[in-house]
Amino acid sequence: MVGVALVGLGWWGRKMGALIKAQGKAIELVRAVEPNEAAAKQVGAQLGVPVTSDLEPALADPKVDAVILATPHALHGEQVRQSVAARKHVFCEKPLALTRKEAVAAVELCKSAGLVLGMGHERRYEPPIAAILSDAAAGRLGTLEQIEANFSHDRFLALDPLNWRLQPEHAPAAGMTATGIHLTDLSIALMGPAKEVLVTCERRASNLSGGDTMSAYIRFKGGGTSYVSASLATPFVSRFAVYGTHGWVEVRDKAHVEAPEGWIVIRGTKGERIATEEIGPAEAVIDNLEAFANAVRGKATYPITGDQLVANISLLESIVRSASSGRVEAVA
Repeated sequence: MVGVALVGLGWWGRKMGALIKAQGKAIELVRAVEPNEAAAKQVGAQLGVPVTSDLEPALADPKVDAVILATPHALHGEQVRQSVAARKHVFCEKPLALTRKEAVAAVELCKSAGLVLGMGHERRYEPPIAAILSDAAAGRLGTLEQIEANFSHDRFLALDPLNWRLQPEHAPAAGMTATGIHLTDLSIALMGPAKEVLVTCERRASNLSGGDTMSAYIRFKGGGTSYVSASLATPFVSRFAVYGTHGWVEVRDKAHVEAPEGWIVIRGTKGERIATEEIGPAEAVIDNLEAFANAVRGKATYPITGDQLVANISLLESIVRSASSGRVEAVA
């Protein structure tokens, strides 16, 4: 099994830690890092692993093959550098970075060192989304024309206003880094690198300094468009729809991925009646972590490529610029 150190025991760190302890087959939690003393004591006891306040002891532990970064976004770059210097594989929660420069650096560091870089884009592992990716790659949807997607929730409204998830330096452009980044990842996986983007970001129904409502209209270098929206002030909704010349698919989540309840899938295929299917729950988060562990052990290639990671952060950087300028912004 791949021994991992979980860095950050907040909301999502606790989710990943609990899944690894309960369901890990190729991955094992051996220690954790958390600077908050109360969280370290409580969650460390729940997970049954030693917890330190600093990253260095985890990096020095020979039982640690890899680190999982569930930390504030702006810290990822330096933590990736420290981990690679210690010869540890890295699984990073989204987004990998807030700028293209930092994303390129992280990808190149891991690649040059021969280390696996995993990414918290678990939506790729949800069964109906995985089916879309497979169908598109096989040409079963024909030429892809358009993507429409929304991933929103209002749970951050209950957070302390000083929480890092609400600070523009960590989480710019409303819900973009919380939820929208998943939708742009899927859009790039299907359409390739983006060419340009136009964004509207507003504060409609909250006091969130970075805004609460974001929509982005994206054009891709190879043609096609994606409309992505993310709100932090509406009850949970997640919808992902892909339209092609041979057919279209719409996926609706029944519940947030924190506690999945399954999906409703509506499919239209040329020459056939529209069909609706219900798919039962699955834990995409642990499936992603297991794929990372298998890549660390050389059993499989991790499917999210470095080029895709950089392309997504390049798009994120342009989305943030457009949210501020209100203009169409080119994507590097």
